[in-house]
Amino acid sequence: MRNHAVLAPVSVVVPCFNCGLTLQRALRSILRQSTRPAEVILIDDASSDNTWTILKGLEETYPGWVKLVRLVQNRGAASARNAGWAVATQPYIAFLDADDAWHPEKTEIQLAYMNEHSDVVLCAHGHRTLSGVDIQPDWVLVHGLTEQIHKWSLLMENRFITPSVMLRSDIRQRFSEGRRHMEDRLLWLEVVLDGSKAVRLGVDLAATYKKPFGTAGLSSNMWQMTLADVDNYRVLHVAGMLSLWACYMLISFSILKFMRRLFFIMLWRSRGDK
Repeated sequence: MRNHAVLAPVSVVVPCFNCGLTLQRALRSILRQSTRPAEVILIDDASSDNTWTILKGLEETYPGWVKLVRLVQNRGAASARNAGWAVATQPYIAFLDADDAWHPEKTEIQLAYMNEHSDVVLCAHGHRTLSGVDIQPDWVLVHGLTEQIHKWSLLMENRFITPSVMLRSDIRQRFSEGRRHMEDRLLWLEVVLDGSKAVRLGVDLAATYKKPFGTAGLSSNMWQMTLADVDNYRVLHVAGMLSLWACYMLISFSILKFMRRLFFIMLWRSRGDK
């Protein structure tokens, strides 16, 4: 049952760049939350289309609930999220990309867990990829085991996507300013390697609408993402969070993953030509 009388102490941060075609779907999924977040912060990352006009319309439609930030120069999602984070007023931060969406019970379930486990700094969950652009996430939930995400588990694999993450807003870490690839993974790693507790709930509470690699958007540029992943390990080593041997091992592993993904994409394309 939806309870909109009591708002969840959550600030939702949504970076927006030329997202006029998908933003309404994302915002609708926030509006449909069984426990609605207290505020939604939409950050226009110097869009070149009608995104700002759409955002202004949403601000007028939902005064006091939708808050806007406008960047004069395009800086990428990392800087946009930081700008939204800087004006957030709630004790929890949840991230949603403008081309993704949430299951209606996402806020209720995730917030309840965070409230019950004060030692958890970062909480994430599973997601599904939907093919229909007009489909809202609304599947029957199946709850699995909650898993603590340890250092090596996260170093070897990105265990969750950005729209699944809820953080305590008072942590000292932020996204790396100006970084355009794998900036979210770097933040999760900095949080966990700093000794903070992170968990992944065994339930799918978010939806994406494109495959994780090999399709349109930032994630299509696999080599750039691999280079960013390599640089993440360098940053962690320089910060004293990762030994030199571990850094070299992870860099090698990241390049091997790139080659494997490239092989399967080439194989898929070759079969499609037949």
